[in-house]
Amino acid sequence: MSQSMTTPTRGPMLTAAFLTVAMAATVGSALAFQYIGGYIPCKLCYEQRIPYYVGVPLMLLAVLAAVFKLPAWITRALLVVGGLLMVYGLYLGIYHSGVEWAWWPGPTDCTNVAGPVDTGGKGVLDVLDKFVPPSCDKAALRILGLSLAGWNAIASVILAAIAFRGAYKRA
Repeated sequence: MSQSMTTPTRGPMLTAAFLTVAMAATVGSALAFQYIGGYIPCKLCYEQRIPYYVGVPLMLLAVLAAVFKLPAWITRALLVVGGLLMVYGLYLGIYHSGVEWAWWPGPTDCTNVAGPVDTGGKGVLDVLDKFVPPSCDKAALRILGLSLAGWNAIASVILAAIAFRGAYKRA
């Protein structure tokens, strides 16, 4: 067996560390738009976060596998899984962007937007159950012509490429 298959190399560990930070920064940006910027995510926006929520701890495991000198294939396999998660994120970003541009229909439970919530004289906490998130077919924000879903697709393809390159690069 070659050394690259039995002993972790520094390259995959650095790739996994970079991906941990990059994935956390990407989903952190979405959370900042939500909690600081006040942009309420739709159903598809929430779904696009799942690959990051899974990917960040997975890439952290890949870093730890390399640090504790587990066989290199473990770190590389975790990088492949991280890359696959980002491919799924790419799919979700493209799908959501297509819904926003009306290229195809979105989920039926995501395109109906309710009007303002009438509290009926009750407190806001009493009517929280009736809150309807924004529609998936309308981009709340566009930056340089792309919605956040479009930017997620770009981030996902870049992160997937980095993960796969790190997993398959020769020592």
